[in-house]
Amino acid sequence: MFNKIFLSSDHAGFELKEKVRGFFIDNNIEYEDLGCSSLEPVDYPDFAKLLSKKIKDKTDSKGILFCGTGIGISMAANRFPHIRAALCTSVEMASKSRKHNDANVLALGGRILEEKLALEIVKEFLQTDFEAGRHSSRVDKI
Repeated sequence: MFNKIFLSSDHAGFELKEKVRGFFIDNNIEYEDLGCSSLEPVDYPDFAKLLSKKIKDKTDSKGILFCGTGIGISMAANRFPHIRAALCTSVEMASKSRKHNDANVLALGGRILEEKLALEIVKEFLQTDFEAGRHSSRVDKI
């Protein structure tokens, strides 16, 4: 399980982040929103860095990043050695990213995912545990 969930986005992912944040509020899920806080253009690497530093300091936490496609912000987060960010566009990808890769950050594309699917992906990511076993040696190589 995890201790805390951090959310962060650029302007293109802001609206989807707000929908996920609303889901968390409605379901009493503890989170910390690291920004951005509007549709005003910002640079996604800055917000990926903020979240990555939080995850490093709280290793039992998870993060969810949002940008237009999820590609840029996941690439920016994966620069950090302690981050295993997975861009997921399906529930199965979210499940496998946790079970096989011990992903600690989920990346979502606000311009490519509908809210219903995005929430299903988030739920799967948060409820799925790392299977370890044969997958541990691969994750250790990362």
